[in-house]
Amino acid sequence: MEMTNSKPRRGRPPKHARDNQDTKAILIRSGLEQLTETGFAASGIDIILKKVGVPKGSFYYYFSSKEAFGTAVIENYASFFMYQLDRCLSDESLPAIDRLSIFVASAKQGMAKFNYKRGCLIGNLEQEVDLLPESFRPLLTQIFVSWQNRLAQCLQQAQHDGQLSFNADCNKLAEIFWVGWEGAVSRAKLVESDQPLQDFYDFYQAGLPKN
Repeated sequence: MEMTNSKPRRGRPPKHARDNQDTKAILIRSGLEQLTETGFAASGIDIILKKVGVPKGSFYYYFSSKEAFGTAVIENYASFFMYQLDRCLSDESLPAIDRLSIFVASAKQGMAKFNYKRGCLIGNLEQEVDLLPESFRPLLTQIFVSWQNRLAQCLQQAQHDGQLSFNADCNKLAEIFWVGWEGAVSRAKLVESDQPLQDFYDFYQAGLPKN
C-alpha cells in the first residue's frame, strides 16, 4: 500500500445507492479487522477493498492517503474502546476496586471470539511504531493516556470508598496496568489462551495497596 499526498476526494464516489457515510464506515471496519490482525505496515489497501467490494477510486474519495485512513481507523477504535471501558468501570453493581474485572472478562470473550488472531489495535501499533507515520505516535500516546486517566478515576473512587489505600498513587497504578495489560494481550495471542489475561489481572489486584 503506497503513501500518497493526493488531495481528499480525488477518487470516484460510489456508483451504488449505498450512503456515503455507510461506505466510509464499512471501509473503516474492514481496515480495523485487517490492521488488528496484520498491523499497519503489512496491510494493503487492495485486501481491505476486496473484502467489502469497494473500488480503489472510491477509497480515495474518502481518504487522501493510507496515513489518513489509518488515523480514521485508530480514532474509531479508540472511541469504541473508551465507551466499553467506561461502561465497565462505571458499573455500580461492583465495588470500584473490582470493576476492572468486568473489562477483563469482556476482553477474554473478545479474544476467544476471534480465535486469538486479534488483540488490541493500539497495542499492536505501539509495537511497530518505528514503521508508522510520525503523526501516529502522539495519537497513540494520547489514547493510552485517556485510558490511564479513566482507570485512575475508578481507583480514586475506590480510595474514596475506603477500598484502596489513601497513600496509593492512582495515576501511576493506572499507567502500570496498561503497560502490563498490553503485554498480557500479546502473550494471549501467542499461546492462544486467555490465561495470561487472567494471570495478569490477578497479579495486579493482589499488588494494589488496600486498606
